[in-house]
Amino acid sequence: MSSDLSANSTATEQKAKEAYFTASQRQLIWARFKRQRAAMIAATVLVFLILSGLFAPFLSPYDPTVAGRDKDYLNGAPQVPKFCDKNGCSLRPFLHTVTRERSLATNFRWVEKVNEDERRYVQFFVKGDDYKLFGLIPGNVHLFGMEDGYIHLFGTDSAGKDIFSRTLHAIWTSLQVGTMGVVISFVLALVIGGIAGYYGGMIDSVIQMITDAVRTIPSIPLFMAIAAFIPPEWSAETRFFVITMILGLVGWPTLARRVRTHLLTERSQEYVLAAQLCGASASHVIRRHLLPSFTSYIIVDLVITFPYVVLSETALSFIGLGLKDPVNSLGVLLQNVTKADVLLNYHWYFIPVIFFVALVMAFVFVGDGLRDAADPYSESRK
Repeated sequence: MSSDLSANSTATEQKAKEAYFTASQRQLIWARFKRQRAAMIAATVLVFLILSGLFAPFLSPYDPTVAGRDKDYLNGAPQVPKFCDKNGCSLRPFLHTVTRERSLATNFRWVEKVNEDERRYVQFFVKGDDYKLFGLIPGNVHLFGMEDGYIHLFGTDSAGKDIFSRTLHAIWTSLQVGTMGVVISFVLALVIGGIAGYYGGMIDSVIQMITDAVRTIPSIPLFMAIAAFIPPEWSAETRFFVITMILGLVGWPTLARRVRTHLLTERSQEYVLAAQLCGASASHVIRRHLLPSFTSYIIVDLVITFPYVVLSETALSFIGLGLKDPVNSLGVLLQNVTKADVLLNYHWYFIPVIFFVALVMAFVFVGDGLRDAADPYSESRK
């Protein structure tokens, strides 16, 4: 019996070794990544946020750009559905009817009175505002809504806009800006860094001078100067495109330097010389041989760069130089939290800040996890 168990264990170990030595680079990276608990938790949070932003039109009950929808609930507090109250419990979530009036005791601010004898039930898969899912598929069905009145999970702002709907749409907008900005900087970095690293010499020196010049440009004065030249009559879509282009055009030098350094090391390897002797062009050698040799590191660099692009867009919008209403981005939502009235009385304005921090931290932890997983010597150093 013991001999059979030892034989089975030996066979299992042998299969594990064979699987390890025959695994592709992608499989090895995924195996190392799964062993990092913080990175896996961050990846789960990141996937949840991405899906929330991607399906924001369906998940949110209202159009986030419509102001004054609920005129009787401006700057309203968050409404949390209940299942039980003094009258008993219900299988369907509900809200109580709320009336608001000005009070002299609170300097004529709104005071809410809850009528616990009246229930408003939450409905699911209700028809509401028209939207286009993924920008292509038209629809008007929303995940939840109310049979009477409105529901505001995160409260409302001073214009009566639903903060929950605005937050989900803002996540998607910031992700779009980050993706487009990273793609632009990624293409520029590969082209510029690849040429500098492959040819070297005078070409490399000139390109490095240009790279250093771009790196030394201060970001905030640059953005302020560009914002001053943006016509105020530009549409939200045009402003979105310009901001994305700017973020991409100033974000390529760091990755370009890494690509250059790797190519300077790899260009003298035997497989590169063999490709050159076979008559392969420089673009073919760079594209088919040199760049694929460190694809995993490029992907990791992109993931690490992504949160910084999102931070840049948020910072620009926060100081009024980036996106503006009616576009919903995390930076636009954060503009309101600096007001003294909000800091003292309307704390639910800070809810989008939680999602912003979670999004950035999730990208950072996932990027760190991928960086360690892509490094074949990371385990040997532990």
